[in-house]
Amino acid sequence: MAMSVGSDGGDDKPMSDINTTPLVDVMLVLLIIFLIAVPVVVQTVQLQLPKVAFEPTTTKPENVSLSITQGSDGSCAVYWNMTRVSSNELLDRAVAKLEADIKKAGGVENMTPEDLPEVHIRGDINVPYRCIGGTIYTMQRAGFPKVGFISEPEPGSHTRRL
Repeated sequence: MAMSVGSDGGDDKPMSDINTTPLVDVMLVLLIIFLIAVPVVVQTVQLQLPKVAFEPTTTKPENVSLSITQGSDGSCAVYWNMTRVSSNELLDRAVAKLEADIKKAGGVENMTPEDLPEVHIRGDINVPYRCIGGTIYTMQRAGFPKVGFISEPEPGSHTRRL
């Protein structure tokens, strides 16, 4: 950086040259930040995300209602309606229920996917995902093609007309 000391003819004009070095430094830093950040922000995989809408649950008598909480000892507590079941009992009951519904309909050839019962899971907000995931896996292993969740909509997210 150059500095002028003294003057030749007593000229006391203020210096009008702008020091651009700090501006260039800041611009280079911003350029590097954007070169790193832009590929992270821009997704390269094209996805179509599902649209979330509030749909009231239509409960059919053949649907299975499961509730999942965390037991006092930290274990997963799964309830079939109001009866607590273990994972083996859950699988056995689910297989027996599905077989009974298929038999009642007259066989698999007389059923469409819409005729099969659904599983509705209500999970406590504090339950670890391993409990929910294990229940979903067990019900799919038993043969239930539709597993859904019962949740509370956000207050004011829907209006009800009388």
